[in-house]
Amino acid sequence: MKKVMILSGAGLSQESGIKTFRDNNGLWEEYDVMDICSAEGWRKNRLLVTKFFNERREELKNKEPNPAHYMLAKLEQNFPDRIWHLTQNVDDLLERAGCKNIIHMHGTLKDLRCENCGFVWDIGYRAQREDEVCPKCESDSVRHNVVMFGEPAPAYRNIYRAVNDSRLFVAIGTSGRVIDIVSLAKEFGNSILVNPKREEYITVFGSHERNIDEYFTEFIQKKAGEACEELYEKIVKFLE
Repeated sequence: MKKVMILSGAGLSQESGIKTFRDNNGLWEEYDVMDICSAEGWRKNRLLVTKFFNERREELKNKEPNPAHYMLAKLEQNFPDRIWHLTQNVDDLLERAGCKNIIHMHGTLKDLRCENCGFVWDIGYRAQREDEVCPKCESDSVRHNVVMFGEPAPAYRNIYRAVNDSRLFVAIGTSGRVIDIVSLAKEFGNSILVNPKREEYITVFGSHERNIDEYFTEFIQKKAGEACEELYEKIVKFLE
């Protein structure tokens, strides 16, 4: 049975109004990323990091899924157990669109995690309180459930499972700077990239090679929402 591995990034939710880090007017222009998204920053200033994620949670409350989110939900519903969907996004827009089987590679914004016992729980879109305690062990050592730079990402083990179990790789709205999508594309005979921009492939040594899209079988140079119908048809054609 043919299966599809889909990896989505910030470009998937950008059309819903969620700011990315790297684009113009993005979060990197407002914050030093190492202050608010690194393990070192967390150790230095827990209040600042907590404030940042509280703001992201509040922002998410008023956002809505876009056509690309709904397309992915439709795909999952029409082809149950044949879609591996791994997302680098920490928002819940895929779930709100109707997706059930999403693997969040970098954690989930609506959840908190206990540093003492590891318990994870949903707080919705509210801010983390100063007196927040773990509902399981009652520890006050509580934090956001988003993986930061300098921390392990346990969900990454699913990448290898998905590669071994799939025959088509689809990358949507990701530059490949966090997860190397070129290396993944090379594992597949069939691959599709959806991105409005042509990105250069930067090796681990910092040198530039060809554009990322040149490593994929097909390149849809559009925003995720604009490409969703075309992408859906291509995936369906592959699965049928």
